[in-house]
Amino acid sequence: MSQTQVHYQTQDSASKYHADTADNHMVLSMGPSHPATHGVLKLLLHLDGEIIAKASPEVGFLHRGDEKIAENMHYNQFVPYTDRLDYLAPLANNVAYACAVEKLMGWELPPRGKAIRVLCCELARISSHLLGVGVFAMDVGAMTVFLHTFTEREKIYNLCERLTGARFTTSYTRVGGQIRDLPAGFEDEIRTFLKECTQAVDEVDKLLTRNKIFIDRTKNIGIISREDAISWGLTGPNLRASGIQRDLRKNSPYLDYQKYKFDIPVGEVGDCYDRYLVRLEELRQSIRIIHQVLDTLPDGPINISDYKNVLPDKEKVLMSMEELIHHFIINTQGLDAPEGEVYFAAENPKGELGFYIYSKGGGVPYRLKIRSPSFINLSILQELLPQHLMSDIPTILGSLDFVMGECDR
Repeated sequence: MSQTQVHYQTQDSASKYHADTADNHMVLSMGPSHPATHGVLKLLLHLDGEIIAKASPEVGFLHRGDEKIAENMHYNQFVPYTDRLDYLAPLANNVAYACAVEKLMGWELPPRGKAIRVLCCELARISSHLLGVGVFAMDVGAMTVFLHTFTEREKIYNLCERLTGARFTTSYTRVGGQIRDLPAGFEDEIRTFLKECTQAVDEVDKLLTRNKIFIDRTKNIGIISREDAISWGLTGPNLRASGIQRDLRKNSPYLDYQKYKFDIPVGEVGDCYDRYLVRLEELRQSIRIIHQVLDTLPDGPINISDYKNVLPDKEKVLMSMEELIHHFIINTQGLDAPEGEVYFAAENPKGELGFYIYSKGGGVPYRLKIRSPSFINLSILQELLPQHLMSDIPTILGSLDFVMGECDR
């Protein structure tokens, strides 16, 4: 191939990769755009014909700066920003953040509050994995699977709307509980959904798992060894597909996950096919967990009883001057948090979502840092993509199932 250089948007990136033209490598920019890279991920590819010689992922095209925003907001005011992290599983983000602040406060939710949060987290996992499997299948040519998974995902949005009042950006939790209890008839609606979703997952299994075209496109492609998965800090299904049985719901139980029976699926090879199989089985296990939550759902309060730091009922605020003053103080001054440092991590659909909070007391965190699983999972691309064909990139990216909302924090 003759010497070729592709110019980029900035002079810096063009000069940075100028030296590679001496090796007869074409330097190509893939993304940032949805059809190419599932969002605003940019891949700078060095191609030797159709084979990738070098790949450099570039993130940072969303520019939200959530961590700095958190330092200027009360703890509860930051809840809506967590929706925008992994925006495919906002309920799970809400729960992880609330649990982190509650760890700082030294609070523990009542049993019903914990059960509702588990319900939310597993619905979020199902929703996220349905999208992950559906779009991954579409990337390699299986359009029918995409239609099946998105039909079920739309039903979850209807359930979210019933529960939280919003379909996409839920902002459901508050530090110390939830904004409201389950609506009347909600449990029966979930059971109906679980039955229909189980049938859809079985249909996807029939369409893909033994499909020769799908197998040829995914088997022995994008192999991540156990050692590499650990070295690069992968978590979630991408780690488990490489044969490592690590799931925070089992290894570091929270929200009484130890009370529920479920299996942790793991892969053997760590290729794109194994990552698909792990997510498919996790869908079934999440359905299994939700059934147990519904069967054992306790009665009682959903929020903690700390009068000083929890908003009073809206009805009492409208009828009592004392409750109105209490409501005003909490909304203007925030929680009365102690000094200290905490880290809490939850098993989100994409992997380990962690929040580190450094408090100097009062209602606003002095520092807040986010361990976002997609950002860390994407770091392995520079190691994973070389020596693959360029046509393998959509397959590998789809199998990693990342979301760019939590990369630029």
